[in-house]
Amino acid sequence: MIESLKNKSNSIALIGSSNDPRKYGNKILLDLTKKGYTVYPVNKKEKQIEGLKAYKNIEMLEEIPSIINFVIPPDEGLVVTRDLVEKGYDNFWYQPGAESDEISEFLKINKKNYIDDKCIMVVTRLSSNY
Repeated sequence: MIESLKNKSNSIALIGSSNDPRKYGNKILLDLTKKGYTVYPVNKKEKQIEGLKAYKNIEMLEEIPSIINFVIPPDEGLVVTRDLVEKGYDNFWYQPGAESDEISEFLKINKKNYIDDKCIMVVTRLSSNY
């Protein structure tokens, strides 16, 4: 999955995007878009985040994202993850603090691709090292 970050035409859905500049849902969105990635902000309450159309859920996106990145609490993330796995999504990335052993075990059992120990902002900055 890290390899897919080298191709900036791959899209990233960011669950937990935020308009609050103090939150990582905002910092990650700005960081990835500044690096040239197509990022779809996902937030149940917002219509727009940092000038981008916000989506209430992944199913509302115009395309299937290459990576679904989570920056929400693990208990919420587990519920969303279970739903997305049932719907056939495959590539999940959990920011530090969004991961949990329960989510990782669920994804392992369901044979899904996931990363739960790296920050996507750091990896995109160092992607040539991978």
